[in-house]
Amino acid sequence: MIVDYILQALADPRRRMIVEILRTGEQPVGALVARLPIAQSGVSRHLRILREAGLVRVRREGQRRVYALQPEALRELTTWLLADRAVWDVRLDDLDAELARRLNTREGADE
Repeated sequence: MIVDYILQALADPRRRMIVEILRTGEQPVGALVARLPIAQSGVSRHLRILREAGLVRVRREGQRRVYALQPEALRELTTWLLADRAVWDVRLDDLDAELARRLNTREGADE
């Protein structure tokens, strides 16, 4: 499942930092290196992992490589999260109803 790769890629705080920077727009590797507390080799490794997970794309611009977010992967993750949230919303509503029922039952017995 592609969501597994996305979540694994986003599990690392440095990769999340890269994603946050790329939210502002395309960035060449050099600009990313300048904004991160990581050596260029580390930034390149993290970018490769993000690219393999489908979170970023790269294009060549002369000698530079420019990275940008892949909105499709983020939409897929959002769709998955919203579906999971819907399940939890139902479960939490059921729990809330059960707790209210028990509270009402207890209050009725105390009278």
